[in-house]
Amino acid sequence: MQYDTGKHCVFYHRYHLVWSTKYRFKVLRGDVRLRVREIIRQVCGENGVTIINGVVSSDHVHMFVSIPPKLSVSDFMRKVKGRSSHKVQRQFPQLKKRYWGRHFWGRGYFSTTNGAITEDIVLQYLERHIQNPTGASR
Repeated sequence: MQYDTGKHCVFYHRYHLVWSTKYRFKVLRGDVRLRVREIIRQVCGENGVTIINGVVSSDHVHMFVSIPPKLSVSDFMRKVKGRSSHKVQRQFPQLKKRYWGRHFWGRGYFSTTNGAITEDIVLQYLERHIQNPTGASR
């Protein structure tokens, strides 16, 4: 496991993020797909987000990323979805007219974390910690 560093912190934040197009229309193909991919990379670079892996499917995007603590997941998603929607609709006006007005992405997103230890290990640790208190307050 490799930790990341900020100015005043060391962190290991990994998120699996998924979001889809409005009505799950399969429009992320060809030039649109390449442009969305490019915009996502651009936004990640500007915000210090490291893309570990990612896939742009025909109607949704999967990303496994490391997001620094100064940036919340919701702010990152707002930036990615907002900028990509705006730029793609400007560059490909046929999408705007044909499908869904001024909305490109569906509402919301899926997010889950991934760490070096599982939930079971944390729960076991806490159980042992309660059974053998050290008397020290943390």
